[in-house]
Amino acid sequence: MKRITYSTLMLVALGSVLLDACKSKEKTPKGETEVNVPCSGPDFFTTSKFFRANSIGESQDQVTSKKKALANARAELAASIQTTVKAVTDNYTNSREMNNKEQVEERFEQLNREIVDQKLTGLKTICEKLMKTENATYKTYIAIELSAEELVATYNERLSKDDRLKIDYDYEKFKDTFEKEMEKMGNNN
Repeated sequence: MKRITYSTLMLVALGSVLLDACKSKEKTPKGETEVNVPCSGPDFFTTSKFFRANSIGESQDQVTSKKKALANARAELAASIQTTVKAVTDNYTNSREMNNKEQVEERFEQLNREIVDQKLTGLKTICEKLMKTENATYKTYIAIELSAEELVATYNERLSKDDRLKIDYDYEKFKDTFEKEMEKMGNNN
């Protein structure tokens, strides 16, 4: 009985060592080391409900490192919003078959820039980590988000007030188009 128990324990131990060795080879290719970056990864990807962006800023000054990280993340977030809204605008105006399509698209683009600039002041920081490097610099890791629902509500408010667009504007159709585009973004991550 003791022989079977001892043999079984040895097999289990050997199996776990081999399994660990295989796992480590599968995860990290030879000559590479996995880097875990704070405030990044799946929890910080854009979803159907939130636009998200993250970045890193480094400086000898602590405040400057945060400003750099925040500026980079805001620029990334703004670019993501502009790309999404451009796709929404194209799909929305194509589906509406408006007579003044070119003028409508131009006006949407102008409103997009205004709204993105306005809404970026209301974004939320969802992760922030400050590190000091061995070179005596500061590194700030930051992740930010902006509610897609709040953004579409702002578009509705601004589009409803625009006399040239109000005639052809259908909020439910615009919101539906926007939500479909956000679903695509959420599924790409």
